[in-house]
Amino acid sequence: MAKGKMYQIPDGTKQKRPGADAGPVRQLVASNKKARHDYTIEDVYEAGIVLTGTEVKALRAGRASLVDAFVLVDRGEAWLERAHISEYAQGTWTNHAPRRKRKLLLHKKEIVRLANDAAAKGTTIVPLQIYFLDGRAKVEIALARGKKEYDKRQTLRERQDNLEAHRAMRRHELA
Repeated sequence: MAKGKMYQIPDGTKQKRPGADAGPVRQLVASNKKARHDYTIEDVYEAGIVLTGTEVKALRAGRASLVDAFVLVDRGEAWLERAHISEYAQGTWTNHAPRRKRKLLLHKKEIVRLANDAAAKGTTIVPLQIYFLDGRAKVEIALARGKKEYDKRQTLRERQDNLEAHRAMRRHELA
């Protein structure tokens, strides 16, 4: 069966909806750029997130930050801690607390694996991005190992060397 929803046009035939095979739409809300600098990313997971109505509206407006955020596994549940989702401007008394704990939706096996791996010395679970995937809020989390200062300098040096190599190749192609 073909992917995409079918719809009936006035003459009675059925066709695929335009753009139905485009795949899932991913709309980035916030990313933690500092995490990739401070940590070596070992394993990446996608988790759903339990939100209130005003939090969803604030995310759709792009009002989120993952700067100090981390993931904690407590009693078999994964929680997103210290992620800042600003209060919704048009919210009333039902508004949310900006830095409240938010439950992450993962399979039990994934939670157990994350908890066991995070118990190792020097590893933690950090959020990398918050985004909407087909209208649902998702968090990309990663099992990460902290970098030493010399590792950070080495990463910056490699990035700079790659950038210079690409510039030189571009200049060579244009000549």
